[in-house]
Amino acid sequence: MASIVERPKADGTITFQVKWREGGGRTDPGQTERFGDRPSAEQFKKLVDAHGQHWPPGWVRGEGFVEQPATPGDMPFEQWATRYVSRLTGIDDRTRDDYYRDVRLHLSLLQHTEPSGRVVPATICNLVADDIQDWVRLQEDGLPDPEKPEKWERRPADPKSIRNRHGLLYCVVQAAVEAEPQLRTKNCCKSTRLPRVDDHTDEEMTFLEHDEYARIRLEIKDPAARDLADWLVGTGMRWGEATALMVKDISLTGATPTANVQRAWKRAKKGSTKSFYLGPPKTRRARRLVALSPDQADMVRRLVAGQPPEAFVFRAARGGEWRHGNYYNRKWVPAVKAAIEKGLPKRPRIHDLRHTHVSWLIAARIPLPAIQIRVGHESISTTVDRYGHLVRGLDDEITAAVQAAMRGGVPHQGLHAVRDAG
Repeated sequence: MASIVERPKADGTITFQVKWREGGGRTDPGQTERFGDRPSAEQFKKLVDAHGQHWPPGWVRGEGFVEQPATPGDMPFEQWATRYVSRLTGIDDRTRDDYYRDVRLHLSLLQHTEPSGRVVPATICNLVADDIQDWVRLQEDGLPDPEKPEKWERRPADPKSIRNRHGLLYCVVQAAVEAEPQLRTKNCCKSTRLPRVDDHTDEEMTFLEHDEYARIRLEIKDPAARDLADWLVGTGMRWGEATALMVKDISLTGATPTANVQRAWKRAKKGSTKSFYLGPPKTRRARRLVALSPDQADMVRRLVAGQPPEAFVFRAARGGEWRHGNYYNRKWVPAVKAAIEKGLPKRPRIHDLRHTHVSWLIAARIPLPAIQIRVGHESISTTVDRYGHLVRGLDDEITAAVQAAMRGGVPHQGLHAVRDAG
């Protein structure tokens, strides 16, 4: 608790000094405030004690309570973030719903810690870099259940989720920087230290060798389901792209047959009559022509024969489009389980067929920019970040190039002569 100490002055008067440790801990920094009379000191001491050994909110040292003018346009952070999401353009309804959920469940945990140590609700104007770092730490550490320590009130988030939420948070704060009139002069998220996405030991991606995929393929008994698996691993298309292909998207004429990726399945907004709808691909570069091998062209020729232009190339048993849940539970999982029982050492997801496709291309020494175009990555950095570690097939060429560069074109025998002359 705070205490009051009398301090005699040279002129014979006495001042009353209120002393306490900020936060109340033994090692916490000491704080003081002086008063000319004991009643004022007693009143201030009660305020410090009432606020948990922190400076009373609004109190300025040496001046007393000073009303801090509110920033015009300031508002609770969650309110600002929700308004920001509602004004976004160029996103589908499902993405907007996901952003609303992130604001409600995760960004709403933000708080502001004042210099006095007092924690107050976050607003769009009072957030500082330390508040963002505290929020990241909370996401990373999670929150154990106080009544059941072995359980979680909030589970720790994986590094990728934290980065995604921080990305949304950055954009929300940046909107306040760019607002008219300006609400903030800088973005407090700019220098946040985020957890590395490779800090965990579990691999996010599974790459299949050719014989490993063959094991799974052998266990897919439905020919239509097998065709789709072959297509996914053979083209690298996303599930939503491959299953949205229509007859009119296939070109089997010319020197190189192609499949034109122009649409993909999207999750519909909650409460809609349908769970999925057809929309544009994931990114601008996801619209692309995918060259087909002769075997793939033969497969497609068989599948589209006699079908109208708007028919789906890959169709389930009753002729309709494939649904991910149905395919995953009834075709993919049983096949993988059967392959594992027979010795398959991996447990791939359907999306790992896309990763596998890229790994096969890298093993065949296809340049990364060409792979970027084929799989529809928006940026080459995405291709490099995800798959660059697989580019080991060029190690011999790289070391030979380094050797030649270090020698500067001097013949090997000449190096000895130069060294001896030195």
